[in-house]
Amino acid sequence: MAGKLEGRVAVVTGGARGQGEATARLFAAEGAKVVLADMLEAEGQAVAASIGESALFYKIDVSDETQWEALAKATADRWGAADVLVNNAGIVHPAAMLDLKKDDFERVLRINLVGAWLGMKTLVPGMIAKGKGSIVNVCSSSGLWGMNGLTAYSASKWALRGISKTAAMEFGHKGVRVNAVFPGGINTVMGNVTNEKPEELSKYYVGQTIQRIGEPEEVAKVNLFLASDDSSYMCGAELAVDGGQTLGVFTPFLPGAPNSIV
Repeated sequence: MAGKLEGRVAVVTGGARGQGEATARLFAAEGAKVVLADMLEAEGQAVAASIGESALFYKIDVSDETQWEALAKATADRWGAADVLVNNAGIVHPAAMLDLKKDDFERVLRINLVGAWLGMKTLVPGMIAKGKGSIVNVCSSSGLWGMNGLTAYSASKWALRGISKTAAMEFGHKGVRVNAVFPGGINTVMGNVTNEKPEELSKYYVGQTIQRIGEPEEVAKVNLFLASDDSSYMCGAELAVDGGQTLGVFTPFLPGAPNSIV
């Protein structure tokens, strides 16, 4: 049987590890040609090599428009214009608001927000020319509610949520669907900064409905759903993959962040 992304070309930012790696591997398994876009060259090359001929690593600073244009050309030269873009790349800088430095605030916004906007700005014209495409913007549960100590990260994800809505309006009638995913705590380098075992880390999630940390593959499966024709009548949707975290019960996120509620 053909995979859900058979014959399609997908660009996954932050594809060298974590949610991006899990997404790239799943997309390739479902028949896509995948470009893993990341700054982590050694890790990204290793992931691409392990996937095989259907994967290509491309080193990129997602906040640089020129590098996006070069990635688009390299993708088109290899496999044709992209059909799918997963804006997954992101960084976090935990700091209390009054301690946050301007340079750190702006760096988070450049990567998490401007990077996603540039990805759409660069790749969507090719999708429109094809008459079809799917954008998956990976936001965060912190883009659905407040998070102590995560001013810059939360601001970037709330803004990406807004951009996703606008993009859905502007591109949907041209055949390009835009949807957003909101992961909660996920067992990645970002979500497990103390490198604890999942069963140990889950103690931070006893206040939510599903009382454990999530796994990258659980987010990847939702990304696949939105990238594929299974979600063909969805545009501008918001899917929380957070174990019920945002139902209203506070749960600390990122152990070590300056949370004032325990």
